Amino acid sequence: MTTFFQRAAFGLSAMMIAAASHAQIVIDEPWVRATVPSQSGTGAFMKLTSKTDSKLVEAASPVAQHVEVHEMAMENNVMKMRQIPGLPLPAGKTVELKPGGYHIMFINLHQQVKEGEQVPLTLTFESPDGQRSSMELLAPVKPLATPAGGHGHGQPMHKQSSQGHGHNHGAAKH
Repeated sequence: MTTFFQRAAFGLSAMMIAAASHAQIVIDEPWVRATVPSQSGTGAFMKLTSKTDSKLVEAASPVAQHVEVHEMAMENNVMKMRQIPGLPLPAGKTVELKPGGYHIMFINLHQQVKEGEQVPLTLTFESPDGQRSSMELLAPVKPLATPAGGHGHGQPMHKQSSQGHGHNHGAAKH
């Protein structure tokens, strides 16, 4: 029986290595900013690194009515925030979503987002040929006063849809 289990473990390890080698997007240090009671919006922040040219085109979460990819930029000496149709992810370069820059915006929250909770988040990426893939993760909620950088690790669920593959860091949710 021991040989059977050793072979099964080897086969499982080989499949996990094969799945990891197909990963196209790495998500590091995802986090969501906590809210105060009756606050209607908040942001999610993280670092995204793609092995190939790609772009982040959509985000979704059950904690808010709308979830959008946003940028903050100076226009005529005024900081403005707006939804963007896609965030380019150049191959091999880390793109940081951070307060005051690119971020995921949660609009019309269903309830307060509290420090210590985990927020489910689905990110959709698009390759240059138009193929889309989605990755699901759990992002920890950090205090309101968390500075840019957040320094926390999310807990991805390692679920993917469509034709793409993905990878996140942390404990899997099954």
